Amino acid sequence: MPENADLQSVLDRAAEGGRVTADEALELYRSAPLHALGAAADAARRRRYAGTEHIATYIIERNINYTNSCVTACKFCAFYASPKSDKVWTRDLDDILRRCAETVELGGTQIMFQGGHHPDFGVEYYEEHFAAIKAAYPQLVIHSLGASEVEHMARISGVTPREAIQRIHAAGLDSFAGAGAELLPARARTAIAPLKESGERWLEIMEIAHGLGVESTSTMLMGTGETNAERIEHLRMIRDVQDRTGGFRAFIPYTYQPENNTLKGRTQATVLEYLRIIATARLFLDNVPHIQGSWLTTGKDVGQLSLHYGADDLGSVMLEENVVSSAGAKHRSNRLELLNLIRRAGRVPAQRSTTYEHLVVHEDPAQDPADDRVVSHFSSTAIEGGTAHPELNLVDAR
Repeated sequence: MPENADLQSVLDRAAEGGRVTADEALELYRSAPLHALGAAADAARRRRYAGTEHIATYIIERNINYTNSCVTACKFCAFYASPKSDKVWTRDLDDILRRCAETVELGGTQIMFQGGHHPDFGVEYYEEHFAAIKAAYPQLVIHSLGASEVEHMARISGVTPREAIQRIHAAGLDSFAGAGAELLPARARTAIAPLKESGERWLEIMEIAHGLGVESTSTMLMGTGETNAERIEHLRMIRDVQDRTGGFRAFIPYTYQPENNTLKGRTQATVLEYLRIIATARLFLDNVPHIQGSWLTTGKDVGQLSLHYGADDLGSVMLEENVVSSAGAKHRSNRLELLNLIRRAGRVPAQRSTTYEHLVVHEDPAQDPADDRVVSHFSSTAIEGGTAHPELNLVDAR
């Protein structure tokens, strides 16, 4: 498809709901004029959400990192510590429940329970913790973990991934956060996470979960040295599973952060590459309902732009985030600023649930909270035992 006329015909077809092949998606990603690509993706978004196309959503949640002890040692990660390191820490259950209480107090609806692959934490650990959270705070949705954690806990406990999913779901897990997808194609995945399961295995476990009624999101880490073709192959692998299960609620690409990790920033995704993948994903992933713009790793202006390139969701107002910020993500904001960010993009902000129902539609700015009790701050003391007062921060809602 060397000619712009050919590219435009594919864009028009995709904007109208037609399916795009992987080869066509790669050509669009590489060669389509940026504004035409964005316009087609935005048209696809408006078509999908006709009647509510003026709305962009966000969620209030908390990412509770339960341990940094991890045996996988991914090269892009600045959060983990070797299990034998003197820098290893693990939160006790009382601390975790206290953080859940703070989340409820500030209007949070979702918990993301994420950490390292601890060498001793099998299915039993997650059963105990999820059951305790649900017993104390049944209103909180536990949207946590991913296929990599399932593979790890099943191995530790000597059970199948299916049994592990069934057990943690019965204990209180509501849905998977899509963690550990990174890059799914083999070469790119092995280069950055050689000790993790294969991309095919990650998808196989997600497919098992979807078959058991446990839905998930899907993610992609950009900028670790993968090729353009591998980025599109990642999308294709997700779409193929989605054709069979329908269990992926959203796709969330985010960009590699270069500080304090083994890769040392040797390669990173540009802003234009990020916007192009948002738009291409909206056109190619015709079976995935939601595309989330991530601004924590790209900046608020780019997050706002993503709403014009096919994204319908702009992440979360979150209490505490340690994983991405430990690698150098420095963009900060608060809830009121997020509402204004969405409005300046010409959209109406709406707080959503984990399953994307609109909980509060902020039609009238005059009715926004006068005092949101929100301070934009990420503190390293959150890792070691908490801040003096809960603080809401905008980060990726995976």
